[in-house]
Amino acid sequence: MRKFNIHIKALAACGILLLTAAGCSRDKDVQPGKDNNRIAQVLADNFNLSVMNTVVSRTYLRNDLNTPGPFTVFAPSDDAFAKAGYTNQLSVLSAPAALMGAIGAYHTMEGNYDLSKMPFLFNQEITSRGGKLFVTRWVKDKDTVLTINGSRLLASSIKASNGQVQVIDRMLQPYLYETIGDAIAAESSLTLFWQAIQRAGLVELLQGKSPLTVYAPSNTAMISKGYATVEAINAAPVAEIAVFVKYHMVTDRRFVNDYILTTATGKTTTTQRMLDNNSVTVNLIPNPQQPGAFTGIRLKGTGNTADVNLVKQDVIAGNGVLHIVDNTLRITQ
Repeated sequence: MRKFNIHIKALAACGILLLTAAGCSRDKDVQPGKDNNRIAQVLADNFNLSVMNTVVSRTYLRNDLNTPGPFTVFAPSDDAFAKAGYTNQLSVLSAPAALMGAIGAYHTMEGNYDLSKMPFLFNQEITSRGGKLFVTRWVKDKDTVLTINGSRLLASSIKASNGQVQVIDRMLQPYLYETIGDAIAAESSLTLFWQAIQRAGLVELLQGKSPLTVYAPSNTAMISKGYATVEAINAAPVAEIAVFVKYHMVTDRRFVNDYILTTATGKTTTTQRMLDNNSVTVNLIPNPQQPGAFTGIRLKGTGNTADVNLVKQDVIAGNGVLHIVDNTLRITQ
């Protein structure tokens, strides 16, 4: 009986040891608590950022934005993506993966950037994973306004454990060309204006490092001006063509929102000095749904009888900004 009790006690002890060992083994398998406040989760949980979340999900960014980072993501709202043609998640899923990767990278910065601490200046250069971005911080009607490539910041930063998300009102189109000259040359609707630039001997200027803004007339606009063919442009005097081209250029980087921010409160017009030292009137387009706000701009040269409209705006290149207009800017003769 005594031996039997000893065996029972021994077996019980072994059982305790086995249970303890099993418990230790399970403890090793326990994973630390999941961090549900990383940028990837912030995007996934925000119903107004569903398209940006899909962009991130299609690319390597999903894994990256789950790491400690830190990162700053400029996330276009769903409405902003819709304006760019991506009306829903399906439109992103059906788009080329390389394009979605480029868009995601262009909206993502490594580091935790508080834009509200930047100086009150226009178009300050910062760099995302996809290239240069230009941030403006300005005071308008006592409100501090922040823009990135001319798009406005809609919300103050949404904090995440590995950085922050900044919501913007327009998708930032990644730029394809380092120079504005290359951007114009590649645009099929600007072949006649590109010929005029070459005729004027201004190609080198557009390929330089100094920032420029170009209001490039479409081929239809050039035809209306009388420059209907390459031959007609080459037949015109160089001096005439040079004056014409320079009246469509600005020696600075100017997004549409820059004019809205710099126009005096209560006014709807301002002026812009062009490369030839003549000025163009800039008319702000009122927002009918929001008194005191504006949706864009129209231009008027000293010789124009009607406004010149932007048909494409804020196309960024490495050394400037391109806008395409539906008429030529004309100087009073």
